[in-house]
Amino acid sequence: QVQLVESGGNLVQAGGSLRLSCGASGSTFSLIYRGWFRQAQGKERDFVAAISWSDGRTYYSDSVKGRFTISRDNAKNTVYLQMNSLKPEDTAVYSCAAKTEYAGAYDYWGQGTQVTVSS
Repeated sequence: QVQLVESGGNLVQAGGSLRLSCGASGSTFSLIYRGWFRQAQGKERDFVAAISWSDGRTYYSDSVKGRFTISRDNAKNTVYLQMNSLKPEDTAVYSCAAKTEYAGAYDYWGQGTQVTVSS
């Protein structure tokens, strides 16, 4: 069993920055990918970024590429999402996720943290 907990969501002004954190506990040795998703009010959940735990390879959605950076701290079993040049359209509940198989669906999810970008 795995538990994921996000933190760092806040209200920020457009153009500002924010860093989200996601800690993992439990059977974390099996988590081969860690990722971030977001869901705006009234919309479906969208992929934001992911990182391979083995080699650190990163993946980004086109909407955040160049502005957001996903990173990891292996010793702390923690993944971060550094968000720069924030836009109002980035407003959403951000959730961290993890999966145990390369081609499988994300198995574990955090509770979500609210990011609101004001104009």
